[in-house]
Amino acid sequence: MTAGGTPSGRPVRDPDPARNAAYWQRIQRLVDAAPPLSDRQRAAIRVAFHQTNDRREQAA
Repeated sequence: MTAGGTPSGRPVRDPDPARNAAYWQRIQRLVDAAPPLSDRQRAAIRVAFHQTNDRREQAA
């Protein structure tokens, strides 16, 4: 078991193990079907997650 309490480490989205597995399979299919991110998109995501608390408060 890992951080999420499941073998995959993912959070449990449904208490029924079959429905929970189906949920994560659906998410994986969506991720697999998505086009890759450009370098610019990756940079924007990095900036968003590495903002200081002051900048987050200003944005709110």
